[in-house]
Amino acid sequence: MEYHLSEIEARVLGALIEKEVTTPEYYPLSLNALVNACNQKSNREPVMNLGEDEVRAALRSLSDQYLARSAGGDSRVAKYEHRVNELFNFHRHEIAVLCVLLLRGPQTPGELRTRTERMYAFEDLDSVHSALNLLMKREPPLVAVLSRQPGTKESRYTHLLSGAPPAEAASAPSGDSQHSAGRDSHNHPTGDSARIAQLESEVAGLRGELAELRERFAAFQKQFQ
Repeated sequence: MEYHLSEIEARVLGALIEKEVTTPEYYPLSLNALVNACNQKSNREPVMNLGEDEVRAALRSLSDQYLARSAGGDSRVAKYEHRVNELFNFHRHEIAVLCVLLLRGPQTPGELRTRTERMYAFEDLDSVHSALNLLMKREPPLVAVLSRQPGTKESRYTHLLSGAPPAEAASAPSGDSQHSAGRDSHNHPTGDSARIAQLESEVAGLRGELAELRERFAAFQKQFQ
């Protein structure tokens, strides 16, 4: 099943996932607690100012897509929980990465490693790549790599629960750079950025597989120690 979550729905789902891991004593969340979680000024990009009606509408949509539901219990106050583990059977490192992508948008592996610390402690960047690789290999894929932005060293990754990301349009050259752009057009034909993004994705996948093999080998070694 392919998902096309709105920005608000992605924020509500990410907040539910985050609070289950970081504050399990207060989970499932009441509507008021969920609104506050969505509107946090820390660990959120962009910062939102959602009302109860907006969050309630997002919960209805998420429920229709089997991603969230009203939690049963003895409490007089209605509470809500996500269902992603039931649907996807995530590993802890996978759900930590997906959660932060839902809450903060596209990020590099280095940013993901730092921002997932409260949910999962990644040992190194290879382990982050391993989680990303697993999410990219899901059917349908839940994460994709974006084309590298000019002047940056690392590619960013984005979740696909809101659909495929729009194609990143190249900015038009200005001034004298138009002439050099014309000269270079034969050396950099249209489609190069897509091929580069594909190669980067494949490299990330290989790194992830290598990290996974290392983890399995380490676990195998421990059996004989």
